[in-house]
Amino acid sequence: MSDRQEQISQVVVTAEQMRDIEARIFAAGMPVVALMEKVAGLIARRIQNIYPNPPKKQEFTPSPSSNLRVGILVGPGHNGGDALVVARELHFHGYQIWIYSPFSKLKELTSQHLQYAQSLGIRVYQEIEQLPDSDLLIDGLFGFGLEKNLTDPIASAINRLNELSVPILSIDLPSGLHTDTGEVLGTAIRATQTFCLGVWKLAFLQDQALEYLGKAELIDFDIPLADVQAVVGDVPRIKRITPKTALSTLPLPRPLVTHKYKEGHLLLICGSRRYAGGAILSGLGARGSGVGMLSVAVPESLKSLLVSHLPEALIVGCPETETGAIAQLQLPAKTNLSSFSAIACGPGLTTDATPIVQEVIESDVPLVLDADGLNILAQIGTIPTLEKRQAVTILTPHAGEFQRLFPQLADAKRDRLKAVREGAAQSGAVILLKGARTAIANAQNEVWIVGESTPALARGGSGDVLTGLLSGLLAQAVTKQIPVEDIAATAAWWHSQAGILAAEERTELGVDAFTLTQYLIRCLSNYYRF
Repeated sequence: MSDRQEQISQVVVTAEQMRDIEARIFAAGMPVVALMEKVAGLIARRIQNIYPNPPKKQEFTPSPSSNLRVGILVGPGHNGGDALVVARELHFHGYQIWIYSPFSKLKELTSQHLQYAQSLGIRVYQEIEQLPDSDLLIDGLFGFGLEKNLTDPIASAINRLNELSVPILSIDLPSGLHTDTGEVLGTAIRATQTFCLGVWKLAFLQDQALEYLGKAELIDFDIPLADVQAVVGDVPRIKRITPKTALSTLPLPRPLVTHKYKEGHLLLICGSRRYAGGAILSGLGARGSGVGMLSVAVPESLKSLLVSHLPEALIVGCPETETGAIAQLQLPAKTNLSSFSAIACGPGLTTDATPIVQEVIESDVPLVLDADGLNILAQIGTIPTLEKRQAVTILTPHAGEFQRLFPQLADAKRDRLKAVREGAAQSGAVILLKGARTAIANAQNEVWIVGESTPALARGGSGDVLTGLLSGLLAQAVTKQIPVEDIAATAAWWHSQAGILAAEERTELGVDAFTLTQYLIRCLSNYYRF
């Protein structure tokens, strides 16, 4: 991948920014018709690669001539024009093409392409009831920028198309999705695969859009990087985390002469009699990070259990409450919270450990809060509490925890990116909002997004693993002056990649959190030789 392609693959834009980028291209002299031909030609060739004609495998019920039957769904704008150029090119390569064009008014260029398609003998249908059978549908009804809810008759037509048991490939965005929030505007095409054109749109990184997008792929049609940077800035405010950006910090550099305390000393404060697993899993996640020294503070009754799983760690048994939570920290002699490079607090604690969380928040040590650490923070007041902290704070909530932390902010389930940016700006913390598309934001309004993941991670304990991994990297980064945001983004990417590899080898139903920890190092072997 070239430097330009790498930079383009990181960029994420709103509908308004995409309009501005296109306007610059056209103002520079690129004819709309030429750009449409180029983009649609790339799409057509990609379709031929994915669905060759005649099919090499009997994935479809073949037509009498054994050629694939492809239905083209045409909208009134240039997205419809793209679809019509695709229709023409596939027709010339022997595919059996028909067109569904339900709109009476089309943009001039789209209308011209429809007229030419008809001159080639391609059948055009205006009513959904008339459509013939197909092996594949190409969705070009609406592109980016749709804002109003779809209504009948097109809404009913989309619902009927979704009921057909054939793959649907969407051009740029499944018709019916909001470009920025990924919200379904009444109804939307459920695509098998979506070809995002030029630059990634925000919808591709919103959890609520994922079940409609299918497999997402960027079609790079050579937008000049200068035009993109002129609109989004030299350093984009919203960036996809790519392997190259994540691996730029991994493995964390170590001098030839060093020792364990120079490679980060992490204190995990976690676990209770009721939730011992959180302590084990976060400890194993920290182990995978490569942190130099790991100390784990747990209730005294869990000490022997933690030693059996983490023999290399210093397990600190603490006095506990009647309910089995940590009653007070009892660190080794000549040790206090300032002795550590970083602290992580929360997994398995229960809210009975509120005084412990208050104590670590008042420290001057970089801090990761998760699980009950977040719930306790919400109870004592997120923003006023964090305003008093001088050191780095990373919060790792899921959507429900986020709403408890910031009840006055945007709904994290509806618009994750807006919510995480507002939360980070108001709290001063770095926030890692977990989800199918994990988003990380800092107080400077910058956002990093993990562009791929797996539902295999939707298992109890996988968040505890992330907490350990992230805090272990943070402890190391403190001594190496690596930006906290980069470390959080790297941890989220690494965690998701381990889940993806584990899912491929064990199936999505079989990736428990303990197994996930065993894949942390293995997944990096795809990029490095250790």
